Amino acid sequence: METGERSVRLHLVLRDPSAGRDWLASGIAVVASMAITGVLILLADANPVTGFVIMFKAAFVGKIAITETLARAAPILLTGLAAIVALRVRFWNIGAEGQLLVGAMAAAFVGTIAQLPAMLLVPAMILAAMLAGGLAAAFPALLKNRFRVNEVVSTLMLNFIIANMVTALLSGPWRDPVSGWPDSPDILAGAEWPTYWRGTNLHLGVVLAVIAAVAVAVLLRRTTFGLMMDVVGDNPVAASHARIDVRRTVLISALLSGALAGLAGAGEVGGIQYQAMISISSGYGYAGLIVAMLARLSPLAAVPAAIFLASLMTGSDEMSRQLGVPSFLADAVQGIALLAVLIASQFARYRIVVYWGSRSSAR
Repeated sequence: METGERSVRLHLVLRDPSAGRDWLASGIAVVASMAITGVLILLADANPVTGFVIMFKAAFVGKIAITETLARAAPILLTGLAAIVALRVRFWNIGAEGQLLVGAMAAAFVGTIAQLPAMLLVPAMILAAMLAGGLAAAFPALLKNRFRVNEVVSTLMLNFIIANMVTALLSGPWRDPVSGWPDSPDILAGAEWPTYWRGTNLHLGVVLAVIAAVAVAVLLRRTTFGLMMDVVGDNPVAASHARIDVRRTVLISALLSGALAGLAGAGEVGGIQYQAMISISSGYGYAGLIVAMLARLSPLAAVPAAIFLASLMTGSDEMSRQLGVPSFLADAVQGIALLAVLIASQFARYRIVVYWGSRSSAR
């Protein structure tokens, strides 16, 4: 005797590539993260509408608010570009935070060299920071190329190694002798980066970040090396058959990625703090990964994504002061945004197909 049993099977079917669905996924992620933010504000016994109004005003209303948001967006944009360049060749650079720190240290060191002509101090700081950041990213790339070491692990662990080394230097041999705090000595007056709006933090680093976004976009879309990066990222085996040096391409991309993160550190030293300090980064390196995901690895789209995250940081600080909401709300929102964009991306790439069927069994 046979009896039929109803069964339901779920299958994930790969969709055809669609840029529209990808951008829709990013938009849904932003909306979802803001909705969850409202819930978190409500759980903190505050009015979400009032909280969002405070955040918006703190980030975009007035000269000080706008320039502060742009100043915070600059390092986030640069670390986002660093992530985009690395991810193009499927090199998961999680070490932008450490690369930013070594860039800041290098810039602070060069900025205190009195023997350099004043007109060379700022360019030297930029070059030193980019070189230091690039070398910090090249080391994990060499480990991956030569020994197949997982770059997620190596770059992430380097963040902690670099942070501890910086702490040791600033707490010991390079402690500021004037203040006695665990900070580096102040850079020279000639090494301070120019500002473009008196009384604000709109400094040279903001301009350099925008220029970097355009430059990376041109590199990826208009150059042979950019095409090689895409081929290596899509299929390294096919790239090898096409006589592309995969290891060399990954190494150069890692160098460029680290250099962009190092430049973010130089901007914080030259335009904001005027010295290196342990807390010079507010998680900018990790925020860059979220920017890369929200921007769908597009350098130009990284600009509004960075401004969005910067506005959350600026706005949450003010909301914390006025409503008593925990100031780490911005960190939570960044994590929520990353999870939301990853989940939405899966729905953009796959569709769920439900199969209803019956299977017979003999008795």
